[in-house]
Amino acid sequence: MKILMTGSTGLVGTALVNKLAHEGHTVCRLLRPQTKSPAGIKGGIDVVWNPSTFGVVSGRSELGGAGVGAEAVVNLAGASIADGRWSDKRKKLLRTSRIYTTRALVNALAKMSARPAVLVSASAIGIYGSRGDELLTEDSAPGTDFLSGLAREWEAEAMKADALGIRVVLARFGIILSRDGGALPRMMLPFKFGAGGKLGSGKQWMSWVTIEDVVGILKFALENSAVRGAVNVVAPGAVQNAEFTKVLAKVMRRPAIFPAPAFALRLALGEMADALLLSSQRVMPKKLQQLGYFFLHSELPAALNAVLA
Repeated sequence: MKILMTGSTGLVGTALVNKLAHEGHTVCRLLRPQTKSPAGIKGGIDVVWNPSTFGVVSGRSELGGAGVGAEAVVNLAGASIADGRWSDKRKKLLRTSRIYTTRALVNALAKMSARPAVLVSASAIGIYGSRGDELLTEDSAPGTDFLSGLAREWEAEAMKADALGIRVVLARFGIILSRDGGALPRMMLPFKFGAGGKLGSGKQWMSWVTIEDVVGILKFALENSAVRGAVNVVAPGAVQNAEFTKVLAKVMRRPAIFPAPAFALRLALGEMADALLLSSQRVMPKKLQQLGYFFLHSELPAALNAVLA
């Protein structure tokens, strides 16, 4: 299979490219002009991708040779929501890196004479907002905060590909557990120094998924025509923050006795603290379970032991 991919140098993109290339697929990595080509990946092709020109690649008004014969597209582009306080400038970058890039990609696909069969586009469970103990599925209504609005706009741009006859999958990622990046190494840092503990009340729900299952779910979405629309990319074993920190401490063989008060987190991180650390999202992978996806890791203790082994 020939696959076009944005965001190929990030945590998820790197893992997915390596897996697909290992299985013999050809991945065309759509890279921004300033992005260095990732090393050590067999079977990939680098293509200059400048979404600020709304789909112009290497000076052309379409995907050109990179798009010829492409059967699928994976859109993982987007600046990290956790790298820096949410100033107005930072919020603008979070929007443009997701919404404008996705719009540019769909515009480019529209100009192709033979279009790919499927577009798998990243989103996030942040679309639901903070919902306490409510059990959330793909059918749940979106929230009303900044992240919710961002995800709604992001998904709306991707869904425009549906009108082009392309099957669209909206991968709503939860907290991705990986030792190579993402949230987990940051969570582990205070525990390494014996200063770990619950965040705020500890009652907020955390919906997590291992990087191995993320890759498996994205491959499942690419290969199965029954997968379409929003898909919660989370394990079925969501836990509250107090339980998560307890399990993490046990796996790391460190104490978990120093809670971080909510007011201190807000003082340090501003609006980002409520959205990323104190919000409660008890999300279930209803659609994946209905479609028969088999989770490699569905319980947190085994998942953390596998990730940190």
